[in-house]
Amino acid sequence: MHSRLSASRSLARQTRSLWLSPARCEDKPIMNRYSRTVTQPKDQGASQAMLYATEGIKDDEDFQKAMVDAFRCNRHLLGLGQEIKGSLVESGLIGYQFGTVGVSDGISMGTAGMSYSLQSRDLIADQVETAAGGHWLDGMVVVPGCDKNMPGVLMALGRLNRPGLMVYGGTIRAGSCAGQPQLDLVSAFQAYGQYLQDGKTPEAEALRYETVRHACPGPGACGGMYTANTMASAAEALGMTLPGSSSYPAESQEKHDECKTVGAAMRNLIEKNILPRDIMTRSAFENSMVLTMILGGSTNAVLHLIAMAHAVGLKLTIDDFARVSESTPFLADIKPSGKYVMEDIYKIGGIPKILHFLMKNNFIDGNNMTVTGATLGENLERWVHKHGELSASQDVIRPLDKPIKATGHIRILRGNLAPGGAVAKITGKEGLGFTGKARTFDSEEAFVSAVESGSIKKGEKNSRRMREMLKPTSLIMGAGLGQDVACLTDGRFSGGSHGFCIGHVVPEAQVGGPIALVEDGDTISVDAVANTMELHISPHEMERRRKAWVAPPIKVTQGTLYKYVKMVEDASHGCITDA
Repeated sequence: MHSRLSASRSLARQTRSLWLSPARCEDKPIMNRYSRTVTQPKDQGASQAMLYATEGIKDDEDFQKAMVDAFRCNRHLLGLGQEIKGSLVESGLIGYQFGTVGVSDGISMGTAGMSYSLQSRDLIADQVETAAGGHWLDGMVVVPGCDKNMPGVLMALGRLNRPGLMVYGGTIRAGSCAGQPQLDLVSAFQAYGQYLQDGKTPEAEALRYETVRHACPGPGACGGMYTANTMASAAEALGMTLPGSSSYPAESQEKHDECKTVGAAMRNLIEKNILPRDIMTRSAFENSMVLTMILGGSTNAVLHLIAMAHAVGLKLTIDDFARVSESTPFLADIKPSGKYVMEDIYKIGGIPKILHFLMKNNFIDGNNMTVTGATLGENLERWVHKHGELSASQDVIRPLDKPIKATGHIRILRGNLAPGGAVAKITGKEGLGFTGKARTFDSEEAFVSAVESGSIKKGEKNSRRMREMLKPTSLIMGAGLGQDVACLTDGRFSGGSHGFCIGHVVPEAQVGGPIALVEDGDTISVDAVANTMELHISPHEMERRRKAWVAPPIKVTQGTLYKYVKMVEDASHGCITDA
């Protein structure tokens, strides 16, 4: 978890041993001294899949070149921004275009670069707030394309409380290659685990390579109901996007058509002085939580929505998610645990049809204001009048009487291992409980090595003190251990993770939380119905270990990560930096 002091632990892996010494004058210069961390190893295949979709990579030889900039999810956003600027000008407004940082989790995942991921959310919020506040802009159109970008820009809009709306960059198309179902980034992550399970044969390598090469066919955010598409959908349920924005694919004509309508929408917001805090109300956040449960969205939505609510002066807690989860079924058969992708949501009529279905069945409130100047309910009625209601013949969204799981997949757990709470992603496909012996790891690299060596056994739980992880869970699933191994961490899980995953454990290991005291062989049990998580040792033994525990040192002493670890709150409080 990138919270408190643990954000910096992963930086210990950025040692001099990762890089070669300077080349002698007669040697060929080393140009990819840093980028080879993600472009060369087989276990970074997902990073390579992302890079194949960037403009600079034409073939494998390009991975030997120096990289100066690369970001698949956002590669098309400058163009969308230009279209939006033109729409603003046509509506009699002045548009200025400026950018902010973005960390591609798909490229950074599995490396020390992920230490910058969650931190970038608040950095984005600060940058957008600073640019708009410092220049007295009358309104903002924010155009995010990846996981942390969406909550980051919406936090900025909420803090400033000036007219604004969000245009989502859109989801990627599904990939494909011979003999395989539709591919996405998680396919590339799991391909390495499958390669290990299949014995590293030439045939296994050919399958791994083809999967990596074809998983990401173009621009746009990762294709399943991962964090980007989860947060885009949540933003639409909040009322902060134009109808359909979250489900229009990045390369669709509808995405370009949406950009052309932004100017009129922004002019209306400014004329009527409709503000983000008029839209992002308590009821709107309730709608977002419900939609997240229905769709099987990312656990990261918990900390992001808590942080976004804080930005508009509302208090949202993990207990709110627990309450909503108990009363909301899980209906969407979408990756990572299902078979469909976000593009399929688009094909059945988009998020507005699903929201209308939920409103019709009294799961959400249609009376909330939106960036159109109309209520959510009015927008949804217009949408289904034009496009029809959600069809009963489609099977992307299950009927209410045949849910994938009768209650929400996001479970808020508490117990002696997580007195401050933990967030589990339990779809029911992996069971509703787990008891196993602990294998502890203090680094993602050690965990990956254990999977590679075959030393992770059935019935084990593992890990602590980590950043966001997708590689470990993907290796577990790819190696065929998804039903037999639970992953437990004070770090975060990617929205692409599935299996028995428990993250956001509070307090964290870095500050002496009980997870720091777990030893190999300890028995841990999780009950996703009673929402409990227990370490089965005596209170006396727990206290003995606590007294013997010594805090690991902070691994950064300056820079953006150092500032972050000094300011950030824990996951149960949204990892905010302005408490």
